Amino acid sequence: MPLVLIHGYLGGSKQWAQEIAHFSKHFDVIAPALPGFAEATDLPACERIGDMADAIIELLDQLDLTEFVLLGHSMGGMIAQEIAAKVGKRVLGLILYGTGPLGLLPNRFEPIEISRERLMADGVEATSRRIGATWFRDGEAAAAFEMVASIGAATSREAALAGLDAMAHWDGRPALRDLEMPTLILWGELDQSYRWGQIEILWRTLPNAQLAILPGTSHAAHLEKPKLFKAILEDFLSDK
Repeated sequence: MPLVLIHGYLGGSKQWAQEIAHFSKHFDVIAPALPGFAEATDLPACERIGDMADAIIELLDQLDLTEFVLLGHSMGGMIAQEIAAKVGKRVLGLILYGTGPLGLLPNRFEPIEISRERLMADGVEATSRRIGATWFRDGEAAAAFEMVASIGAATSREAALAGLDAMAHWDGRPALRDLEMPTLILWGELDQSYRWGQIEILWRTLPNAQLAILPGTSHAAHLEKPKLFKAILEDFLSDK
């Protein structure tokens, strides 16, 4: 069974190294880089979340994958919701990790417009370090911080700006009740990007959802408590 992992803003496929190694024993793991990000930095950026979803669907079609389990992290969770809304019958399971139904990110550590202004002033590398530090409970002292910062620094300026704009224009709430596939919502209790209000909307609105809160973790919970993260995923995937 294919397991598709979609990274978020300033992310890349290398952030999934532990999950790829672990779940490849039982799944065909596919972890693409979004256009303009990380390994795909040479590709033109997508301007909207729906365009990013179409790019992933096109890849899955090229691979002849008619059914799959889909995991999206952060902005990748928005993309996963879009994919599920577009080709829902092909999605056997949906995992929404550190994400929400509204791209404006209410109560985020800073408004998206401020992130845009600082990105334009400071550049991608500095922005990746500054924002990446908020993804960990221990900030820059976290063991995986430098890896995350280096992945983000590879993002093209075009994609970094387009990603912020795409999130600001996206609202997935109207489609939630139509996403009937089994869904796991994963959230780090200290997440500074997606607060509880966003998570609660997903949990209470999606027809077939279960919720797992990872204690003592922030936005990059899979890197802070990898054993717990993988155990929760294993439980959800056990019947897929």
